[in-house]
Amino acid sequence: MDYRQYFVNALERLRGEARYRSFARIERRAGAFPYATWHCPDGPREIVVWCSNDYLGMGQHPDVVQAMVETAAATGVGAGGTRNISGTSRAVVELEAELADLHGKEAALVFTSGYVSNETGIATIARLMPGCVVLSDALNHNSMIEGVRRSGAEKLIFRHNDLAHLEELLRGIAPERPKLIVFESVYSMDGDIAPIGAICDLAERYGAMTYLDEVHAVGMYGPRGGGIAERDGVMGRVDVIEGTLAKAFGVLGGYVAASAEIVDAIRGYAPGFIFTTALPPPVAAAATASVRHLKRSAAERLAQARQVASTKTALAAAGIPVLPGDTHIVPVTVGDAALCKTASDRLLERHGIYIQPINFPTVPRGTERLRITPTPCHDDRLVGELTRALVEVWTALGLPLRHRAQAAE
Repeated sequence: MDYRQYFVNALERLRGEARYRSFARIERRAGAFPYATWHCPDGPREIVVWCSNDYLGMGQHPDVVQAMVETAAATGVGAGGTRNISGTSRAVVELEAELADLHGKEAALVFTSGYVSNETGIATIARLMPGCVVLSDALNHNSMIEGVRRSGAEKLIFRHNDLAHLEELLRGIAPERPKLIVFESVYSMDGDIAPIGAICDLAERYGAMTYLDEVHAVGMYGPRGGGIAERDGVMGRVDVIEGTLAKAFGVLGGYVAASAEIVDAIRGYAPGFIFTTALPPPVAAAATASVRHLKRSAAERLAQARQVASTKTALAAAGIPVLPGDTHIVPVTVGDAALCKTASDRLLERHGIYIQPINFPTVPRGTERLRITPTPCHDDRLVGELTRALVEVWTALGLPLRHRAQAAE
């Protein structure tokens, strides 16, 4: 049997659908964000990154870098084992305390990534409640979908941010059955926001638990960077808050914050926590420095908000089709997988601008897009350069530019 052919066929399918993923080799430069070096076939070239999840540039903040370097010098670079086998360092314990405080919860638990914290957190919580029904937003991240699937619990999907549909589903569940509503605060592909308070109202009315993914909001919203739930004053009403250390905090790792009992139960039952090496102390120390800084400093959030608004205004005025939204996510619609990849390649090769194409399965077919994430480090000159480059690409590829009247609506 020719086993190799299975994989050749699978790759051909990806290429035929213009979904084959190619990775540009990009090297970030300390102190120069958002500039980076692209190692292209012709040699190293300076580019500007416009799609980074390091939303506030904290991955290169001097305090964060110093914390990592000093801790690595003191402890070495690895954790040395799982949390149960020599991997529970002082740095990790301090980070968990910092995160619990950030969200106003009794405890927090750190994982090696936001994906793992979602997948294993949701799966463990639902599995520990016999007969649980999980109600999941239709646009939830793959990590949440996999967590629901692995839980083995009954799953009901409610239409995206549709409160009436969610209530209809809740009403149809027997009152005595455990119920878990899982949803995100900021949906990272469209940039829209969940009605957290209204979902909590329904959860309280029908006796459900709430699990909120704040990965695209922590650090960036709320007086101390606690996320949309903090901004909206409903953080205390959410049972479990999940976040990441790899986006606005600029480091690596994921976490859940909740009551002491929930966190302890996850710690004792979650395979994705028990059977994996702990977060290394230098990474944990860097994350702690970032969380502490953003708790007391609003400068990064304010600067980012200004540049996001500036970018949206400039692109709309130029007729670039930006999806409307109230967050830092700036999605630009292309609507075709091959054209989206071509647009991304042209931006990089001709203009030195890196924006990765977003295709199926990350977004539905026909909604392919470029996902732009302005940061405090993208100044007005860079916004202007981006706008002119996108207009050139749209014109060259025959993509429609909106009329000024449409852009103003």
